[in-house]
Amino acid sequence: MKPVAKTAQPAAIALLRQATALWPKREKASDGLLPSRAHLAQSPNSDHNTGFAVDLTHDPFGGPDCAKIFKELRKDKRVKYLIFRGMIWSPEKGARAYTGKNAHMKHLHVSIKDGYGKDTSDWFPWVGQNKRWLHLKSKFVRVKRRKSEPSSPKED
Repeated sequence: MKPVAKTAQPAAIALLRQATALWPKREKASDGLLPSRAHLAQSPNSDHNTGFAVDLTHDPFGGPDCAKIFKELRKDKRVKYLIFRGMIWSPEKGARAYTGKNAHMKHLHVSIKDGYGKDTSDWFPWVGQNKRWLHLKSKFVRVKRRKSEPSSPKED
């Protein structure tokens, strides 16, 4: 059994925070970082135990589409393996059928490679949004009002 961490790795936490920043109204029902007791009993060697795994809720209508993320995260050097909708992918073996008890139909599982736990760089670079907007506060700008033109010409 892998030792159980008290906190998740910063990279795992960053993935969830970045998803929420990009999709603030997204569903979070299947999000997860550290394992529950039931998960520990079922999967004693899970990367969730060490804090090197994260589950992201699939919400293609109001948030992240995990089918797209499953494809895009294959390019990320931090990814150890991905599980979604009965498929598992790893850099060494590619995509294949996943035979575990949980087919991961409602969420994407991301396991992070050792050595990348502190890497909080962008998990969603393909989204294409300028991430600087995440740190800006909106400003109220007063606009000078022009004197309105008379609604009808003056009579002679």
